[in-house]
Amino acid sequence: MRVLVTGASGLLGSSVARALVADGHTVTTLQRRPSGVDGAHDVLGSTTDSEAVARAMAGRAAPGPKAGQDGAAQSAADVPGAGQDAVVHLAAKVSMAGDPADFDRVNIDGTRNVVTAAREAGVPRFVHISSPSVAHAGTSIVGEGAGPADPQRARGDYARTKAAGELIALGADADDFRVLVLRPHLMWGPGDAQLTERIIDRAKAGSLPILGSGAMLVDTLFVTNAVDAIVAGLTAVDQAHGQSLVVTNGQPRPIGELLRRIALAGGAAEPRLRVPAAVGRAAGTAVERVWNLSEHDDEPPLTHFLAEQLSTAHWFDQRRTREVLDWTPAVSIEQGLELVARAYA
Repeated sequence: MRVLVTGASGLLGSSVARALVADGHTVTTLQRRPSGVDGAHDVLGSTTDSEAVARAMAGRAAPGPKAGQDGAAQSAADVPGAGQDAVVHLAAKVSMAGDPADFDRVNIDGTRNVVTAAREAGVPRFVHISSPSVAHAGTSIVGEGAGPADPQRARGDYARTKAAGELIALGADADDFRVLVLRPHLMWGPGDAQLTERIIDRAKAGSLPILGSGAMLVDTLFVTNAVDAIVAGLTAVDQAHGQSLVVTNGQPRPIGELLRRIALAGGAAEPRLRVPAAVGRAAGTAVERVWNLSEHDDEPPLTHFLAEQLSTAHWFDQRRTREVLDWTPAVSIEQGLELVARAYA
C-alpha cells in the first residue's frame, strides 16, 4: 500500500513508518522535522497547515511551482504512484501542561485537516491514534473496554483535545472512508522519552513518588507491541471500522512495582519517596497552576492528572482488541524490562 504516517519524528511514528517500509509499503511521512526513516518520503510541515497536509496526501514531497519551486524538481520529489491508500495519524501535541490553544490547534484543528484532506483525496483507510485518557474521568478503570471519548469529562487539555480529535475521526467513518481508532496505553521501552526516560531520570534524582500504597493495577504497552498493533490495524480497518480499541500488553501489574522495575532496569536506584494519594493530587494541582503561570518550557514534575494516573487502577479487557486486530503482544513485560536494561547498560 501507499501509506501516509503523520508525526513520524517521534518514537512511535518513526517506528511505525520504519516497519511499513520494511514490509514493502510505499511510505510518506508528515512532520516538522526529518523523520530519519530510510526509505520513507518526508514531507516537512505541520498538520495545522492545510497546504502541507494536501501535499502529503497527494504524495508530493515539495511545494509546486506556485511556491517558487522548479517544476522538474517537484516531479523528482514526488512519491511513486502519488496518492495514498491509507493514513496513520499519530501527530499530536503530547504534554502535561501548556497553552490550551496549542492543544486545540494541533489535536483538534490538525486532526480535522488530516481527515478532511484524506476524504477529499479518496483515501479509503484511516487509522487514528488516540489515548485511553479520552474516556478517563478520574476514577479507576477495572477490566473495561474502550469507553466513549468525552471531551467534557476528560482530565486536562491533552485528554480533552484528543477526545475531540477522536470524535472528528470517527464522525467521518463511512463505507468508502473506513476509520479505526487505536488507543495505546502507557507505552514504554528503549528510546521512549514520554514515560520510560522520565521514570528513570526522576528515580535517579530521588524525585519519583509512589502515591498511596502503589498497589493499584495498571496495564501498559511495550513499544514494539504498539507498532505491531498499529500495522495490524491497517488490515483490520477494512472489516472493523467505526470503533475504538484500547491496546495494551494485557498484563496488569501494581503501579509501584512497574515504576520500581523500570527504574532499576534503567540503572536508577529503587524509588523510596512515598506520598499519600490525596496529598499527591493536591500537590499536582498546585504545581500545574504555577507551571502554567510561569510559562515553563519543560514538563512539570507533577500534575493533577498524573497524580490520578499514579493512584488509580486502569487496566482493560483486551479480548475484543486482539480479536479485531488478529494480534497478540510479542514482547512480555519481563522481556521488555530485559530490553530496557540492555539499552541502558
